[in-house]
Amino acid sequence: MERTENRSEGVPTGRASSTAGPQATPRTAVVWAVLRRELDRQADRRLSVLDVGGGTGGFAVPLAEAGHRVTVVDASPDALAALTRRAAEAGVAERVSAVQGDGDALADLVEPASVDLVLCHAVLEVVDDPAGVVAAVAAALRPGGAASLLVASRAAAVLSRVTNGHLDVAAALLADPDGRAGPRDTLRRRYDADSAAALLRAAGLEVEQIHGVRVFADLVPAVAAETDPQALLELELAAAARPPYRDVAAQLHLFARRPE
Repeated sequence: MERTENRSEGVPTGRASSTAGPQATPRTAVVWAVLRRELDRQADRRLSVLDVGGGTGGFAVPLAEAGHRVTVVDASPDALAALTRRAAEAGVAERVSAVQGDGDALADLVEPASVDLVLCHAVLEVVDDPAGVVAAVAAALRPGGAASLLVASRAAAVLSRVTNGHLDVAAALLADPDGRAGPRDTLRRRYDADSAAALLRAAGLEVEQIHGVRVFADLVPAVAAETDPQALLELELAAAARPPYRDVAAQLHLFARRPE
């Protein structure tokens, strides 16, 4: 990938902005750092946010607490019920809307050019038509709006199977065009940075940043992570944008924008 497509040389590692987000953890710190930077860039505005597959509101509720209006689209009625309770407990029920539906139906659920920020995390691995979902995400964005997409990494899945001694499964993942481990795999596909970025570009989005998420968080022994969680968090942030570490993370986070 050309250097100009990844404009960020890293993730902000200074004191976290209070704009949005729960206390940072090594598993989510990279995503929140990118989102905070976007929210800080538009600090004078209250944004319209769409969270596709947002489940129980791990991102939606903190964004609503920061004053933004969030619509969560999710196929699970149980998850949406939990989201509604969570939003009420946080005192932001009036700023959180729950819509039942799956990613493949997104184009029918959201008005075109009506959203400032779209979150689409851990969705493209499971939908029928990922290109269609990304096209719907792009269509939902206002010109200049941004999208945060989180996808499963093929490289991490291969390495995980190898280190656990499942060489046949690793070989299947490596050979399969979609990065699947066979018909019993719970995911329909996995990505690398280039294939994920190509999917977004095909929908007319401009990829601004690509980071690895959970580069080390899933590898560190629990005792080490519990002993010095801040050191692990800082290591995650430091490695997130640096190949090859970025490319072997459990997930890849792409931040893209609809052109003005």
